[in-house]
Amino acid sequence: QAQLVESGGGLVQSGGCLRLSCAASGSISSIYTMGWFRQAPGKQRELVAVISSGGSMNYADSVKCRFTISRDNAKNTVYLQMNSLEPKATAVYYCYADIRTSDLARSGSWGQGTQVTVSS
Repeated sequence: QAQLVESGGGLVQSGGCLRLSCAASGSISSIYTMGWFRQAPGKQRELVAVISSGGSMNYADSVKCRFTISRDNAKNTVYLQMNSLEPKATAVYYCYADIRTSDLARSGSWGQGTQVTVSS
């Protein structure tokens, strides 16, 4: 079993910044794609950014040039640096990771979510 634990959410004023972190733990053999999704009230969960094990990144058009995803493979951790935040970024942010555990099973895992609120 693998677990993902997020941190770094909170309340910030419009134009401000936050850095989210997500650490994977458990009986992990390999971690493939890691990423961030978000779900605003009354809306579907949507992709924010993903990063492959090799470092290739993809972003939602709405966050390009303002958000940066990165990962530290030695720490099994993925980060999301969010700059120039706007109120429309308010959502619960979820970490995702494609993980192969020590028993060789492979599946997607989700964190519990962290609230990001941007005030105008």
